[in-house]
Amino acid sequence: MDTRKTVLWITRTAIFIALLVVFQFATAPLGMSLVTGCFVNLMLILSVMTSGLASGLAVGVFSPILAKLIGIGPLWEIIPFIILGNITIQLIWHFLGNRNIVNKYVTYIITAIIAAVCKFTVLFLTIVQLAIPFFLHLPEQQATVISGMFSVSQLFTALVGGAVAIFIIPPLKKAISKSTES
Repeated sequence: MDTRKTVLWITRTAIFIALLVVFQFATAPLGMSLVTGCFVNLMLILSVMTSGLASGLAVGVFSPILAKLIGIGPLWEIIPFIILGNITIQLIWHFLGNRNIVNKYVTYIITAIIAAVCKFTVLFLTIVQLAIPFFLHLPEQQATVISGMFSVSQLFTALVGGAVAIFIIPPLKKAISKSTES
């Protein structure tokens, strides 16, 4: 990779991580809001679809860690599961979303649905069904709150993030393509 491509990769990755962390920090007073979750999923999808798999995965891995370090993330013990959920949605978008099944919009719709269901399933199984009952030993009230955060709301936020991404990916890719040609 030449120096220019390396700088572009680092810059795009840093921008997506910064957008994610700043938005999470700005919406932290609202609690784990649905708006925040939709935006997080949107940024995860946009990063992988416009900047490539390595950049997207870096965003998916580092954003929950940085969020925790600045005091807005969840328990350290569930961050690996969140990272796994992030990687799941990003891998599906990368490998399925970059294909042309019928046309790009049909492909994106199918990808959005599959990716949202898979991310939800990973988070629900690993956090709600595995970590909370067997590893975390949380007080009942805290376990209930965290279980609620990683249940159906995750499906909703991933679907909304994917739906918004469907309309943003094409013009964003076009703009990035034009900017890198000059």
